[in-house]
Amino acid sequence: MSMSVPMTPEGYARLQKKLEELKARRLEIARAIEEAREKGDLRENAEYHAAREDLSMNEAKIREIEDKLARAQIVRPDRDGVVQLGSRVTVFDLDEEFEEVFELVGAGEEDYTQNRILTTSPMGAALLSRREGDVVEVEVPAGRLRLKIVKVE
Repeated sequence: MSMSVPMTPEGYARLQKKLEELKARRLEIARAIEEAREKGDLRENAEYHAAREDLSMNEAKIREIEDKLARAQIVRPDRDGVVQLGSRVTVFDLDEEFEEVFELVGAGEEDYTQNRILTTSPMGAALLSRREGDVVEVEVPAGRLRLKIVKVE
C-alpha cells in the first residue's frame, strides 16, 4: 500500500522541474558513456565506470521523484488562521526578541536555508495546528525556544 505524499502546489511544481532536469541529464550522461567507450578497454576505464555510476544515481533520483509525484496529495492551506501544511508563520522569539518567518512544507520540499521546514520537524510539529497569539516551546539542538505566533498566512 503506497502512502500519499502531502505537498504544496509550489513543492509539486519544483519536483516536476527537478524531474525534467534529471531527464535532460540522461542525454549528457549517455554522451559521456559513449565517449568513454570510445577510449578502449572498459575494464580499466575509470571514466566509463564513473559515468555508469552517475547514470545509475540519476535514474534512482528519477524513480524517487516520479514515485513522489505519483503519490502526491496537493494541499492548499485554508486561510483560517490555523498553522498547517503550506502556512507561512511569523514568530517572535520571546527570549532573543526577534521575528522570523517559516513556511511549513511536506517531505521533499524542505530547504532550511530558506526557512522551509518540514511539518514533522521539531519546529514544524510545535507550530502545527496552533493559532496567532499562541506561545509554543520548541526543543532544538541549541536549547529551548519560546516563540509567539504573530501571523499565519
